Amino acid sequence: MPRIAIGGFLHETNTFAPSKATYEDFLHGGGSGRLLKGEEILTQMADVNSAISGAIRHGTEHGWELVPTLFAATSPSAHVTADAFERIGGDLVERIAAALPLDGVILDLHGAMVTEHLDDGEGELLARLRDLIGPDVPVVVCLDLHANVTAKMFDMADVLESYRTYPHVDMAETGLRGARALEAMLDGTRPEKAMRVAPYLSAIAWQCTFAEPARGLYALLEDLAGDTREMSFNMGFPAADFPECQMTVLAYGPDADSAADRMLAAVTDAEPAFAGKVWTPEDGVAEAMRLAALPETKGPVVIADTQDNPGAGADSNTTGMIRAMVAAGAKGAIGNLYDPATAKAAHEAGEGATLDIAIGGQSGIPGDSPFRASFTVEKLSDGNFTASGPYYRGKHMAMGPSACLRLGALRIVVVSAKAQMADRDMFRQVGIVPEDEPILIVKSSVHFRADFEPIAGALLTCAAPGPMAVDPALLPFTRLRPGLRIGATGPAFAPDTKETQDAGH
Repeated sequence: MPRIAIGGFLHETNTFAPSKATYEDFLHGGGSGRLLKGEEILTQMADVNSAISGAIRHGTEHGWELVPTLFAATSPSAHVTADAFERIGGDLVERIAAALPLDGVILDLHGAMVTEHLDDGEGELLARLRDLIGPDVPVVVCLDLHANVTAKMFDMADVLESYRTYPHVDMAETGLRGARALEAMLDGTRPEKAMRVAPYLSAIAWQCTFAEPARGLYALLEDLAGDTREMSFNMGFPAADFPECQMTVLAYGPDADSAADRMLAAVTDAEPAFAGKVWTPEDGVAEAMRLAALPETKGPVVIADTQDNPGAGADSNTTGMIRAMVAAGAKGAIGNLYDPATAKAAHEAGEGATLDIAIGGQSGIPGDSPFRASFTVEKLSDGNFTASGPYYRGKHMAMGPSACLRLGALRIVVVSAKAQMADRDMFRQVGIVPEDEPILIVKSSVHFRADFEPIAGALLTCAAPGPMAVDPALLPFTRLRPGLRIGATGPAFAPDTKETQDAGH
C-alpha cells in the first residue's frame, strides 16, 4: 500500500492589488472554506471541484494510504504576508516531514504566490520540502492554469500538472491526472521533462477556453499529451511584478522536448488573437439595455466588471458599474459588493428599512469612490450556502452577513467576505432570481461564464476603475524579464523605459 502525503496551500498574488493576504485570511478562507488540518481534509475536500479532491478519489480507489497534512486557501489579493507564508508553509512541510517514510507527495498549489519576502512562494516551499524528504521521493504538484511557473518549481517537482479549462471546471480532474502521474513513478522511474517560456503575457479576460484562441490551443495540448505524456500550458497570471511572470509550456514523457517545442510554436503564433472588445461602463450599460430590449435576446445580458474581479486580487468594492446603471436608469442586479460595514448596517436596520449610506469605494482606487444613496433593504441572509454551479461545485460558501439593497430598478448584493461572483447561488442567497433580471453585472472576468453563460442572452466586458487592469500594459511594471511583451502584441518590457505603463496607469 503506497504511503502518500497530500496537502495544499493556494494563493494567486496580484502585486498591484490594494490589500495583502494575512494568516487570518487563510484561517477563514475568504468565503470559500477555512484552513483544514489532518483528517478534516478527507472529509471536507473529498467531493468538491478542487485538485486535492481528485487526488483523494484516486488514492482511495487505488488503495493508497493517504496522509492528509494541511490545506489552506484564500481569495487572490496582494502579497501573502511573510508571517502567513512561514506559519502555513512551515506547518505544511513539517507535517510532511513528520509523516516520513513516504512513497510520494501530491500537493495542490496555485503557482502564482508572491510573498512579502519571496518572489516565488511555491518554488521556495518545494525547495524546503526537497531538503527534508530528499531527491528520491516523487513529488507531483497540481497547479492553476494561471500559474507563473518558475525554474525552481520545475526543478523541484517531478511533474507539474495544470488545469486545462478557464473557467476552471476541471480542477478535480487535474488532481486525478496528477495522481495517475504519481502512480506511474512509484516504481522509481522519472519521466523526461521539458519547459518552454512564451515571449508575451496575455490578458486574463481573453483566456477563456470556451473561445479562441485558448480553445484551439488546449485541443492541441490534449492531442500532444495523448496517452503517453503529461502536458500543461500555463497562461500565467499577468499582474505579478517579478522576472518570472510568464506563460509556460510543460511536457513530461517520451520526446518531451519536441512536444514542448510544438506547443510553444502554436502559443507564439496565437499571440494576436488574445484580444477582445472592452466597453466603458456607460457604453456597456447602454449596449446591454439595447440588447435586453430585443425580442431575440433570450436571458439576461451579463456584464463582466473585469477590473474589480476579486478572483484576480481586487477588493470587489468599486462603484463604477453601480453609477453607470443608476445614471442610465437601468434595471438589473450587481454582485458581489464586498462591504462588511454596509452589510452590518443593513442587518441592524432590518428588511424593509430605508438605509441612507455610502457603499463601496473603500480601496481608494483612482477614479473610484463610495456611492451614497437611500437604499431599501430588500432581503437579508447569513451568507451560508452550498454552491451548485460548475466552478465552485459542492463548496460551502461562507459570505458572512449579506444583503440585497434596492435602489430604484437596481439590486445590489452586499457581502461580508470576498469571493468571485461565479455562481448563480450568490444572487439567490439574497433573494435575487438571476434568470429574471434583464442585466446582470458580475465582479469576475471569466469564471462566471461556467454558470452564467448557459442563461445569458449576451456577454459584455466593461472596464470601470479597478486594480486589475484589463490590459497588462497598463500596469506599472518595474521587474519583468527584459524583452517580454506586455500583453498580446504589446510593448516589450525594458527596465529603464516605463513610459507606456506609466501613461496608462
